Amino acid sequence: MTGSIVHDRTDTANGRRDGPLIVTEDAELLDDLLRLCAAAGARPEVHPGVPAGRGRWEAAPLVLVGDDAARRVRGAARRHGVVLVGRDQDDSGVWRRAVEIGADHVLVLPDGEQWLVDRIADVTEGVGRPALTVGVIGGRGGAGASTLACALAVTSARRGRRTLLVDADPLGGGLDVLLGGESAEGLRWPAFAGSHGRVGGGALEESLPELHSLRVLSWDRGDTVTVPPQAVRAVLAAARRRGGTVVVDLPRRIDEGVAEALAQVDVGVLVVPAELRAIAAARRVASVAGMVLGDLRVAVRGPYAPGLDDRAVARLLGLPLLGEVPPEAPPPNGGAPPGAAARGPLARFCSAFWERALAGAGES
Repeated sequence: MTGSIVHDRTDTANGRRDGPLIVTEDAELLDDLLRLCAAAGARPEVHPGVPAGRGRWEAAPLVLVGDDAARRVRGAARRHGVVLVGRDQDDSGVWRRAVEIGADHVLVLPDGEQWLVDRIADVTEGVGRPALTVGVIGGRGGAGASTLACALAVTSARRGRRTLLVDADPLGGGLDVLLGGESAEGLRWPAFAGSHGRVGGGALEESLPELHSLRVLSWDRGDTVTVPPQAVRAVLAAARRRGGTVVVDLPRRIDEGVAEALAQVDVGVLVVPAELRAIAAARRVASVAGMVLGDLRVAVRGPYAPGLDDRAVARLLGLPLLGEVPPEAPPPNGGAPPGAAARGPLARFCSAFWERALAGAGES
């Protein structure tokens, strides 16, 4: 049995949809369902039978009916998005009860837990356009990739877009430091090292430090410098499901975790100083990153070595030219992140990038 969720009620206060409706009096089953809702970042409504409130049964984006409650909801209005949930693998009568209540799906725990977490997360967060994800990587050490990644994120947030900046380089010193928020409240990468399967996008966003109107996933000052590839995949997938933009600051070394990040990047930006040794190093980075990333462009930083300009650098690398990244003097009093000056040259470069990238993605 299959079906689709057709309701689309949204909590306008926090941009998230209503959580599922749970109908059961089985305390053990309820504990399981509440745990799965928490894993999906959802806040459910719980009733022993069909809710008395007008339209609450019909309007819930997803209804999870415990097998103990099937008889109590038999007369409820038929609708999509009803899942009958039980724990008895050998109960053949569950299919008859599912037909009687018009359920789209029958789920037996614990085998179906991951499927249910995914479904709850889908209806809670919505399944819309994923975030436009941009990865920034240096052609050599000190190329300025982290500075450009921060400036792109700050500029995106200033445009009013939901923005998440991800520090994928554990040896880079921490993007929260570059943004002036190393002591800001919120989780860092080590807290997500055990993540796998589905991570709730809303819960992820709310748990991270908020700096300059964007969320930042960076590293703490502890000894943990690796996160398993499955955790990288789960966290970035959750970030992308929230929509808006995601900017990832990538290291030059490509391991399994970085490969997982690259696989979710829509546009890659390779930052290359305009000197021959940097170009030689960048060619190696591009050859490895290009095995995973389909769209990689070069952003050139001056000053230029004799005989070079931005077009020559792009031609030597065999990559499309994004443009020249302009230098920007630090603010006189310090404390402002890269790209904070809305009319500064770096912010203008980043704004032009977003206009082209969003237009190419069919967004405005």
